Amino acid sequence: MSDADAGANDDPNMTTITLKIPQAFLDDLDATWRAEDFPSRSEFIRWALRDAVKHPAFSRKGWKDIAASEHQLATGEGRTYSSDEIRARLNEDTDAGE
Repeated sequence: MSDADAGANDDPNMTTITLKIPQAFLDDLDATWRAEDFPSRSEFIRWALRDAVKHPAFSRKGWKDIAASEHQLATGEGRTYSSDEIRARLNEDTDAGE
């Protein structure tokens, strides 16, 4: 067990799953959960999955837009958006049924 998943077996309500992803994606995932101060890789993945399940109407395009915006913000590239602009965009995606 890696330090990324430490504590996963402490909760009897938790079930372990196996997930295959490319090493480069795992490297990005690990850098992200650490940079965002999540306590573990597992907690970060649970958070991401929970968000995806709770917001199924949110489109794949919407997630890509957010990821691109986050990248631009982190690197200083591009422009930032106001919360009103983001809400309007999210409502457009939801209304369009994407």
